Amino acid sequence: MKTLPIWVRDDGSIVSCTEKIKVMRENFEEIKQIAQDALEDGLLMEVSETQIREALHHLVDQLMNPYPKQKAAIEKNYTD
Repeated sequence: MKTLPIWVRDDGSIVSCTEKIKVMRENFEEIKQIAQDALEDGLLMEVSETQIREALHHLVDQLMNPYPKQKAAIEKNYTD
């Protein structure tokens, strides 16, 4: 997989915990493989590549953040 970004928090500080970075890398590798499989399946079923890519982009755009700002503030206080 192409190099992932340096992960940062909302305040701009860098996430440096090795385990957190490892989890993010593994999650993105899994997502990439699932998306690749979906693309290949669609192509084999003669679905438009453009439409599949647009649908995958739309899927990502629809993801919801389940953690309200209040929880982020609590976590910040916990780690300080």
